[in-house]
Parts: sequence; structure tokens; C-alpha cells
Amino acid sequence: MTVSGGCRCGAVRYAANVAEAEHHAICHCADCRASSGAPMMAWLAVPEDSFRLVAGTPTMFEGSPGAQRYFCGTCGTGLYYVNEAMLPGIVDIQSSTLDEPEAFAPGAQIQHAERLRWVDGLTVLPAFDRYPG
Repeated sequence: MTVSGGCRCGAVRYAANVAEAEHHAICHCADCRASSGAPMMAWLAVPEDSFRLVAGTPTMFEGSPGAQRYFCGTCGTGLYYVNEAMLPGIVDIQSSTLDEPEAFAPGAQIQHAERLRWVDGLTVLPAFDRYPG
């Protein structure tokens, strides 16, 4: 199955075959939090040879040697991650950038030891369908 996605402004687009996806996981690590500004990130790992850019050229930031984070240089949307030493042959797509992000539910949480402790209590907070007036 081929999926597509891209950044918020549409300048960078990608496609990938997810029939052989390695995993779809929520990551709680401090590095993902710092790069995204979010309390956690969802990653869909696909074989490198099944991933391709369809439009645009993303900007790359190498936070630590070999850890390459790709994002749109126009709107700033984080798109995917490559780290050949840690995840050889894998492109980790930020799954919220998929055109249909609800098509694949995460199957695990990783780097759970680094999670923000308040994440554990999210289900008991009041929930509003829209911003409360």
C-alpha cells in the first residue's frame, strides 16, 4: 500500500510503500520533544527504498552525528528522520504528516523512560471537541 504526505504548506511531498513498515510507534525521547516542540512524536518506519520525495527539497538538521531530521524550510513542518547507524535502511516518517494519519494506529510506545510524567494522566483531564468558549 502506498501512502503520501507532506508539510503544512505543501512545498515538500513524499510517498512510501507501507506494506513492509517496520513499526509505528510513539516516541517519548527528549530529542524528539526538543525537535518537535511536542510532548511526544509518532513515527512510521518504512524501508528506505520504499520512500521517495515527490515534490520539493526538505531542509536537513543533523542534531548529533548521523541523526538527520528533515523538515520543510518554508513552513517548518518536521517530516522524517534518518539515522543509518541506529536504524539502518529505515526512513522514520512523522506519521502525523501523512495525508491520512488515522490509517495506521501506533503499536507501541518507545523511550517510555523519558516520557513527561504528566502524560500518564491525560485520560483523566477534561476533553473538549473544540476550544472551549
